[in-house]
Amino acid sequence: MAAVSSAPSPSDFPPSWYAASEPLRPAQPALRDDAVADVCILGAGYTGLTAALALAEAGYRVTVLEAERIGWGASGRNGGQAIVGYGCEQDVLERLVGEGEARLLFDFSRDGMTMLKRRIERHAIACDWRDGYASVAIRPRQERALRAWVDEMGQRYDYPLQWWNRDQLRQQLASNRYLGAAFDPASGHLHPLAYANGLAAAALAAGVVIHEHSPVVELRRGARPQLRTAHGSVTADFVVLAGNAWLRGIAPELESRVMPVGTYIGATMPLGEERARSLIRNDMAVSDVNWALDYFRLSRDHRLLFGGRASYSALPPPGLRGVMTRRMHRVFPQLCDVALEYVWGGYIDITRNRAPHWGRLTPNVYFAQGFSGHGVASTGLAGEAIAAAIAGQSQRLDAFARIPHQPFPGGRALRMPLLVAAMSWYKLRDALW
Repeated sequence: MAAVSSAPSPSDFPPSWYAASEPLRPAQPALRDDAVADVCILGAGYTGLTAALALAEAGYRVTVLEAERIGWGASGRNGGQAIVGYGCEQDVLERLVGEGEARLLFDFSRDGMTMLKRRIERHAIACDWRDGYASVAIRPRQERALRAWVDEMGQRYDYPLQWWNRDQLRQQLASNRYLGAAFDPASGHLHPLAYANGLAAAALAAGVVIHEHSPVVELRRGARPQLRTAHGSVTADFVVLAGNAWLRGIAPELESRVMPVGTYIGATMPLGEERARSLIRNDMAVSDVNWALDYFRLSRDHRLLFGGRASYSALPPPGLRGVMTRRMHRVFPQLCDVALEYVWGGYIDITRNRAPHWGRLTPNVYFAQGFSGHGVASTGLAGEAIAAAIAGQSQRLDAFARIPHQPFPGGRALRMPLLVAAMSWYKLRDALW
């Protein structure tokens, strides 16, 4: 099969601290011919790479088509927080599929976190993994709800979270903004782009063929489905669609059930180890429980990585750097002399109910999308579930396929304005209640 390689350059990735701190991998050749495989995967993010790795290790010939570079989308730009659970709360899943099925799905998410850690260890992926994650409350109603949630997860889901009151939280987090925390020692955080690169290295070593700079322009369905690019095609027994927010025009019935949402992150200059550790003494990841939330953690070179803001339109928020800096200073006034050296963003894909949307389009075309900002661990679970289903063990994927999903209202023309209006209400609620 003929192929050409494209020379790597820093411009291959949007500017971010992740791209600046991770060595640029040599590019994989673009697809320039017609090829065949057992499985062809669209997207070299966490879902696609995990599925490719699992399938290759099971003996399948796997080809991955990536429109840009490995980890170019949300997998290389996200907040790096790996959290047990999904983008929706468990009570949402209970309403959608019933208590027993919701418990099964939650236990799967615990498996996904275990898989993530084992994958990092087994393939020696240097991605700065750190244990520990805290959900923090700002207002009394949030404190009451968060404490009740800790009790519920322990009693009904056998999941051992720790409740920290304000004094206990202050021992680890140097901010007066928060009233209490639910601490999860099993969740944690990592360097997103380094993790994507480590997955890709493991997949390549297992025999996976990856073509970068090869955007798919058409899915042809049938007994042997085919993914076509402008310069070639791959025909396979199975196709996996793992494009998430970037799956545009390939499968309209999937696209209508997710909404691309812009999210944004900043990184300070290096603070020095002593000053950085004075902010978060146990090196955990932190997120508040507002709808328009703030989240933050420390980097390996002692920066504060601070995420917040979201764009529910096609445009970044105006004055983004200044807004992000002010939000950071509200959490950590002691950083009033510190600015953000990097600010970057990207798209995640959300579903209407914030539950994961995984399953099959046809008996030989699989998909996973709708991670709703909660994908660092669950994307790997999706990849493993799809790989197992292709190999004939579909119980796990079938459980997710039973979650009902509706398209966003308004069609292409109105669905974004309607979502903007809805999100404005939730932001107002955060501010007033």
